[in-house]
Amino acid sequence: MELQLAIVAGVLYAAGLYLMMRRQLVQLIIGLGLITNGTNVLIFTSGGLTRTNPPVIPEEMPETLEPFADPVPQALILTAIVIGFGVLAFSLVLAHRVHKASGSDDVRGAS
Repeated sequence: MELQLAIVAGVLYAAGLYLMMRRQLVQLIIGLGLITNGTNVLIFTSGGLTRTNPPVIPEEMPETLEPFADPVPQALILTAIVIGFGVLAFSLVLAHRVHKASGSDDVRGAS
């Protein structure tokens, strides 16, 4: 399963970088979103995948049962989603302002 998720992360990175190299501002923003999602998948994959035990210790047990889910990657992904949403919202507002000022969404033609 980790191999498939690593391939998905690589495809998201490749598609995001390809779109960020385009001339239109909308494609740049979509590429930024794809790279953000690729990073989330990469963090999720690097944390290790397990379906057996949650990272919660019951009161009657002195320790968790191995293997257990690591909660740190989940917290990192949640934080990355919030930060990615903020960056995406800012870039959409910035793109709207650039389009309003220059009348074009061409990155190199905007002056």
